[in-house]
Order: sequence, then structure tokens, then C-alpha cells
Amino acid sequence: MTLPNFLIIGSAKGGTSSLHYYLRQHPQIFMPDLKEPRFFALEGGILNFQNPDSAINYNSITTLREYESLFANVTNELGIGEASPLYLYSEKAARRIKHYVPDAKLMVILRNPVDRAFSCYTHLLREGYETLSFEAALKAESERRQNNWAHLWHYREAGYYYRQLKPYFELFNPEQIKIYLFDEFKQDNHAVLTDIYDFLGVDRDFVPDMTRQNVSGMPKSRRLQKFFSQKNVFRSTIQAVMPKEIRHTVAAKIKAWNIGKKPKLNPETRHQLMLEYRDDILQLQTLIAKDLTSWIQ
Repeated sequence: MTLPNFLIIGSAKGGTSSLHYYLRQHPQIFMPDLKEPRFFALEGGILNFQNPDSAINYNSITTLREYESLFANVTNELGIGEASPLYLYSEKAARRIKHYVPDAKLMVILRNPVDRAFSCYTHLLREGYETLSFEAALKAESERRQNNWAHLWHYREAGYYYRQLKPYFELFNPEQIKIYLFDEFKQDNHAVLTDIYDFLGVDRDFVPDMTRQNVSGMPKSRRLQKFFSQKNVFRSTIQAVMPKEIRHTVAAKIKAWNIGKKPKLNPETRHQLMLEYRDDILQLQTLIAKDLTSWIQ
């Protein structure tokens, strides 16, 4: 039975997609094609999330057998891992990780919680799954959570990092946990990757392709955006007849053309959220021994 020896556990909209993309290029690292299996958060669950995007209900792994199958092709890789940002937010993941892979190395990228919340909002707005203003969505969050909407719609709640990280520091040796800040990763991803390579015990000189860029901004055409983000018969037909490389190249060019202006966060909303997060940030700063004063200014 092969299970991971490292996990990227968070946070959502904190750079984990890029980190996953870089790490799985390393010849000494194995990561499955499925990003975000979410097994340790959703094990044994009958998934029936009520949010507009129902993908989480059918692309999540809930059984150990399914999870093990993700790593069936592992050969002699030194690093075996996966990335599921939900693990940081989940109340159950830490204990399940401790049960199944107690010696696993854990990595977290933390982004200013206000910026993270707004980024998550704009992502869902861009994909057509959010229809409210950011302020209205924050007001609706409690009701949405009660109605079993998935974690991506928990804009405010998902930003209390101290509350989420504390169980990991209680259950695991701190030497098993690596915390990076989003700004560090964005400013010098080579330095962060080298540190991660050392952490995982793999060749530190490998340089991955870093041309990947996440889409930002609102689409000029929502119909075109919907075509690329949601399943449809025409898209499935194209996938069946067009070579993958050509398909991805054409799609990237069309998506780039369709990017419009990026929405801005209301300064008053930013200030109010910062005040709400302040105590948690101060506790987090002590827990992870990193200067977070820029988050509360």
C-alpha cells in the first residue's frame, strides 16, 4: 500500500495550484493527475454539497481504496504527495492525516486572509458560480454554510488560519510542517521551491517550467467563459477528436483574449475584514514565527 509522504494542505487561492504544477514536474516527485482528492477531509462522506458548482460532489475521493489507487503508478520517487487546500480548513483532516500518514511532511502557503477571501470570490464570480456582490456574499455566508455550500463559498470563515493550523501543531512535530507566505512565493518562487526540495530530500537543482499563469480578471464574454469552465456536449466532442496539446494551446489563447478588467475590493470592506481577522493574525504570527504586521496595517 502506497500513501503520500507529503501533503500540500492549504490554503485555497494561496498559490497551491502553481506549487502543485511545479512540483509534479520534478523527476523525483510523484503527484497524481487529480489535484485536490480531498480524501482526508471527506473520507466516508456522502457528498451532497448544495453550491452552484457541484463538481466537488463527484471529483472528490472518499474511500481509502480509491485514494490508494491514485498512487498505484509510484515507482522509485522520493517524494510522493498531493495537494488538497481543504485539509487546512477541514475540522477532521488533521486527525485523519495523523492516523494514516503520521510521518508525512506538511506544507502550507498562507495568503493575507482578506486578499484570499476576495480572490476566492472573484474566482467564483469569473466562473459564473457567484452572482452576489462581495459584500452581499459575506452577509449570505452563514446561511450558505447552514445550507451545506462547500468551502470555497466560505469566504470569511476560511481565513482564520490560526484556528485551522493549531490542531496540526498539536498533533505533528513542528519539524514536519513548512509554512510559506504567498508574497514570499510570488516574489521568489525559485527560493521557495529550493527550500521545499530540501524539505522533501529531492534534487534541489531541478528547475521546472514556470510559465504557467493563473487567470485573473472578469471575462469579456460570460458565455465563452462558461463554455470552458463547465461540461457541455460540444466541448466533449472537441476533446474526443482534437489532440490534447493543440486543444490546450487554442484554449489558452481564447481564454487570454477573453480576460477583462479585474474587480477591486472596496476599501471599507477590506478594513472591516482586517479588523475581524486581527486577533487571529496576531496569534498566528506567534504560532508560525513570521512577521505578519503587513496583514493588519
